[in-house]
Amino acid sequence: MHNTILLVGHGSRNPKGNEEIASVAAQWRQRRPSDRIEVCFIEFAEVLLDAGMDLAASNSARVIVVPLILGAAGHVKMEIPHHIANARQRHPDVAFIMAKHLGAGTKILQALQFELRQAMLALDAPDAKNSGVVLLGRGSSDMVANGELAKMARWLFETTDHELIDIAFTGITFPKIETVVQRQVVCGMKQIIVLPYYLYTGVLIERIARQIERLKGQYPSVAFALGQYIGFNDAIYDLLDSRVAEAIGEGVDEPTMLECDGCKYRAFAEEHGAESHHHQ
Repeated sequence: MHNTILLVGHGSRNPKGNEEIASVAAQWRQRRPSDRIEVCFIEFAEVLLDAGMDLAASNSARVIVVPLILGAAGHVKMEIPHHIANARQRHPDVAFIMAKHLGAGTKILQALQFELRQAMLALDAPDAKNSGVVLLGRGSSDMVANGELAKMARWLFETTDHELIDIAFTGITFPKIETVVQRQVVCGMKQIIVLPYYLYTGVLIERIARQIERLKGQYPSVAFALGQYIGFNDAIYDLLDSRVAEAIGEGVDEPTMLECDGCKYRAFAEEHGAESHHHQ
């Protein structure tokens, strides 16, 4: 009997996105050769949460569930904990521990700074003061998750020379990218860089690329650059390692308290048998 790490990806209709998560797991196994690492997805994949937890529980004494998710919205606060609770019923002899989601911190900031520098170089390194930045996230009905995007935009502003850094969302909430670009053009930005606040590829990344092409046609006097999504480098793997260590209490006095722990909304939902609703 041993420990198993269960890496939970969101899942994508684009097979390349799910393949990228499988590649991440393979790379992480090389960094942690003594650990068993399995993968499952929230949706749009063959192995979903229940099947993934059953697989991870097999021949395991403890399962550490690691959400490969940037923001603490419904998936992190409600959906994954709900499936963990069910898995505990199915596997009473296995300890299930949920690690903290990746969150908006210094490792993510470093990745965004790198992609911003690369995008500026693609525009032949113009003046940052008249080069606007749009940090483009998925969007959520959860204001805390949306606030994490705003936090990263502020941190970019604090650590770069760009005078105008805005946020936009691809779905669920506002503003949308077209509105933000219009504002930045009115404010005199000569170049606009769009940074996707996404970990890996998928249909939304493809949609963003099409949106940028349309914007180029609408604003021919403005130079646009589309940065790469965050992706996975050593800093992200270090962050994953730290999330596992925090979850099992290594290097800390006790396991990390999650956003879902003690959440009155989750307690109400569980008491009344309600599950989270996924917004497309």
